[in-house]
Amino acid sequence: MTRSITFKLSLAFIAISAISTALIVLFTRWRSGEEFRSFIIDQNRPSMVTAFSDYYLQHGSWDGVSGTDLPMQQPPPPPNPHSFEQGAFTLVDTNDQIVLAGAGYRVGQNLSPSELAGGVPIRVNNKTVGTLLINRTAFRINSLGSNFLNRINLQTLLGGLTAIAIALVLAIILSRSFTRPIRELTAATQVASQGNLPQQVPVRSRDELGQLATSFNRMSADLARSLNLRRQMTADIAHELRTPISIILGHAEAVHDGVLPPSSETFEIVREEAERLEHLVDDLRTLSMADAGELKLAVRPYAPEKLLNDVQKIFAHQASQGNITLNLEIEPGLPEIEVDPERMKQVFGNILDNALRYTPENGNILLSANAADHNVEMKIQDSGPGVAAEDLDRIFERLYRTESSRARDKGGSGLGFAIAKSIVEKHNGKIWAESKPGEGLTVIVQIPIHQA
Repeated sequence: MTRSITFKLSLAFIAISAISTALIVLFTRWRSGEEFRSFIIDQNRPSMVTAFSDYYLQHGSWDGVSGTDLPMQQPPPPPNPHSFEQGAFTLVDTNDQIVLAGAGYRVGQNLSPSELAGGVPIRVNNKTVGTLLINRTAFRINSLGSNFLNRINLQTLLGGLTAIAIALVLAIILSRSFTRPIRELTAATQVASQGNLPQQVPVRSRDELGQLATSFNRMSADLARSLNLRRQMTADIAHELRTPISIILGHAEAVHDGVLPPSSETFEIVREEAERLEHLVDDLRTLSMADAGELKLAVRPYAPEKLLNDVQKIFAHQASQGNITLNLEIEPGLPEIEVDPERMKQVFGNILDNALRYTPENGNILLSANAADHNVEMKIQDSGPGVAAEDLDRIFERLYRTESSRARDKGGSGLGFAIAKSIVEKHNGKIWAESKPGEGLTVIVQIPIHQA
């Protein structure tokens, strides 16, 4: 039979409280008897000392002394006039020799100073004539004292049982409060396992259970967002693949049916769409490799100015065709960075390709690099229309476009920035964008400095 956490916690609370209460009751019973015994002994000690002093005063010595004929008093008076059994007293004379043997001693035995340290001196006419040792274990508590102790023990037992009952109630309340978040998480995970995302549970505390609930809510929201992105990405990929395939098939069928002549212009359209399709497939492959952790990097120390110079040379012709000025500003003396040069050229190529698409004729693009703490910060800033603030964080999402139709007409796959982000993060770097509408887009890449 499966036991719930509430049952187990309640059982643990009850067991701990029962054991603790039992130990307290037993300890209290024992200490009550001992303390009561000490109280009676302390009350009777003066009368005991007086009785032995009177005996010595009457007889002038300890000859014939016995503990049975001494007049002891203890309030209230017991039915038996003797509150000490035979052997409760040990009387030692001035020569440290036992004259009246109690339990564990014999007459004539000499005691050491350490053994006499706990004794009570007996004085007659301001002179010590002996020492009295009291054996606590031989002390007999009378019936009234026993009744008193029994009442104390009964009250202690009742208090212990009350404590156990209170512990039971508290155990049920506390265990339910502890397990309530777990039950809510269990129910939410069961619903989520059926595909119903996102599921949120209330955060009722700031302890570990509260942190668990917060983590679950964040995980559930992220899963829902990832699922939606995957669905959207699947739809977008299907659309992206369908467009060039439709164009290729349409032109092929038109040529086959004689609707279009098999001219170089027709074949060029088919070739361009095939290249676009190939480029999209390559981008998807790069992203899938990055997601699977299989994107290999051949990192080595590399100078930032050489990296940006190479990128400028690659795109110089394309920029000149659009009458776009490609400028370069590099802070002198920059340290090397640890990168895979080819992959980083791919990053800046994707960013620069996007900048060239949206920079108007006679515009300009600035490639710059400068030191920033323990990083080298490289920027590509264009003079295009810019990006709205709400789109800045989303431009690095896969297949996201701020203006879908225009981007598709310009030939972009919507994967360039996503690939750039994957590669930069693979280099332990950061990438983000800054823009104001009408003032162009600036993409910043931060790469850690090479540590020699």
